[in-house]
Amino acid sequence: MPQTIAFTLNDRPIEIEADAREFLLDLLRGPLTLPGARFGCGAGQCGACAVLLDGAPAYACATEIGAVAGRAVVTVEGLGTPQAPHPLQTAFLDLQAGQCGYCLSGLLIGATALLARNPDPTRAEIAQALDGHLCRCGVHNRVLDAVALAARRMREGANA
Repeated sequence: MPQTIAFTLNDRPIEIEADAREFLLDLLRGPLTLPGARFGCGAGQCGACAVLLDGAPAYACATEIGAVAGRAVVTVEGLGTPQAPHPLQTAFLDLQAGQCGYCLSGLLIGATALLARNPDPTRAEIAQALDGHLCRCGVHNRVLDAVALAARRMREGANA
């Protein structure tokens, strides 16, 4: 049965009528028209649908909309804009850390959460933080390099 669910989405308060048992991913990609989070496995195991929920990575395909009431959700669309990209987005572009791009939004979300809690991660810590994100294109080394580059730029206060 639909009910009003209020939460913050990409730093903006919203209210939506939805069944509290509906999955967040369906609302993001449907009525909220935010296609960045992708449907991958549907079981919360591949990371393609990752969002930040109160700053921590969460799988939108397995998170019921009722669970986000009163909380903050950030999607890849909330990380930056074409005019002011997030340092991770810039680093991923600079190092061409993507091929097909299907997994990139989830990787960016996972990396954002990592850098928020650890601004100077080792390569092993980056790999561990992104372990739950599957990429079939084989760009893993470039992804790790891009996260390290973004971390360095963020510590230095630069985006370029």
